[in-house]
Amino acid sequence: MDNKNTPKKFEFFDVTADVGFRAYGQNLNDAFGNAAQAMFEVMTDTSQVKPKVKREILVESEDEKALLYDWLSELLFIHDYEGLVFSQFTVTIQQKDPETFNLSAVVWGEEFNQATHEVRDEVKAVTFHLMEIVKEENRCTLQVIVDT
Repeated sequence: MDNKNTPKKFEFFDVTADVGFRAYGQNLNDAFGNAAQAMFEVMTDTSQVKPKVKREILVESEDEKALLYDWLSELLFIHDYEGLVFSQFTVTIQQKDPETFNLSAVVWGEEFNQATHEVRDEVKAVTFHLMEIVKEENRCTLQVIVDT
């Protein structure tokens, strides 16, 4: 099922007592969307999450790492508060000035249901520990560790 010509969106790596992942994209927008998918993949099989509910999300932070942290934390808050899991993400990031980054996103998912969604690990929090953002020409890599 995995096409070798299709670039991977994310991968997991070992971290003691936590879960780490690297998310990839052609640009920062794609990588942020793939990081969100990776975080929800820790919780459930996102291929089984249907795009029934749409949410629009706005986040403003002082730098790209803080933006990544705030973005994933906002999604985790919505998951905890509303019981939603998401599987599709459209992200747009803009730098307003040297210390202001804005993210606007549209995300789709549905209410988590143990009868139809696989129960995996609970993500308690996003961390800054070992967080990395590497931007290269036509490729962006994000490294994130979440507390489970």
